[in-house]
Amino acid sequence: MPTFCAMRSKPAMPAILLLLGLLMSTQNLTGAQSIGVCYGRNGNNLPSQQETVDLYKSNGIGRMRIYDPDSATLEALRGSNIELMIGVPNTVVQSLGSDASAATQWVQTNIVSYADVKFRYIAVGNEINPDSDPVAQYVGPALENVQRAITAVNLQGQIKVSTAISTGLLADSSPPSDGVFRDVGSFINPIINFLVTNGAPLLANIYPYFSDPQSNLPYALFTASGVVVQDGEYQYSNLFDAILDSVYSALEKAGGSALQIVVSESGWPSAGGDVATVENAGTYYRNLINHVNEGTPKRAGQAIETYLFAMYDENLKDTAEEEKHFGLFSPDKQPKYQLSFT
Repeated sequence: MPTFCAMRSKPAMPAILLLLGLLMSTQNLTGAQSIGVCYGRNGNNLPSQQETVDLYKSNGIGRMRIYDPDSATLEALRGSNIELMIGVPNTVVQSLGSDASAATQWVQTNIVSYADVKFRYIAVGNEINPDSDPVAQYVGPALENVQRAITAVNLQGQIKVSTAISTGLLADSSPPSDGVFRDVGSFINPIINFLVTNGAPLLANIYPYFSDPQSNLPYALFTASGVVVQDGEYQYSNLFDAILDSVYSALEKAGGSALQIVVSESGWPSAGGDVATVENAGTYYRNLINHVNEGTPKRAGQAIETYLFAMYDENLKDTAEEEKHFGLFSPDKQPKYQLSFT
């Protein structure tokens, strides 16, 4: 209280204004840095890793997600100041979960060896399904082992360890306040406990495109003219917020009310489906970029760290045709949409 009294005098006003300006600049910077882009390499016609890092830099994309510790990508990222979410592939999770020394070696090889790469997260597995994937039982132990390895080299303050989930783990998501995890407690509960203990966010892949967007396309594209879903005190005019808040509701019911969620993937394809068009995809990406600084109804005003999926179209994906067309850029590095990342 005495400090505030002292600052009320006129000579202190310029300092107050300067401080307010710095705070506002910091808030704006945080918003500008809320967007990252996922970099997948499942194509035979893609630019090199160095060309890709240069493309991130020239477009002002300050965050990247990769799905495996590709050495050429890590070399290209040296000194770039691009913040990185690096993935432990699903095929490696069992090894790291069953052998602490394997986790130590993984961290030494892929993290410690690249001291001039700005690691932000380690994603231990991506969308592992506890119903069908035998490695699911190793996710919790792998998180613990990787965390110990990170702590052993004193990087626990810089790098957060987590895993990326699919919203398929939800039993209910409508309305968002009814969000609850289905009967996968033995899988999700140790993950939530780990994240709470270590102050790490949950990573979640959020896709309105895969949530029946045809039933209300404006709601999925952030173009609805008003409230579509009234959920108690919360009003929803876009499907992205509704899905994300349903995950928050599920976390609250599972003891994770203090956790933050990082949207580790979100995107819209430009071909391969009825509503997969260049126009719809461009609308989705632009509106998502503009929206993330606002937060969701449950977490209003809290910028949503979000990774757009994906940097390029990937022609070697062997799943549905639409999966090949999520790129923000064509393989010739030309942008498919007019987007601003700064």
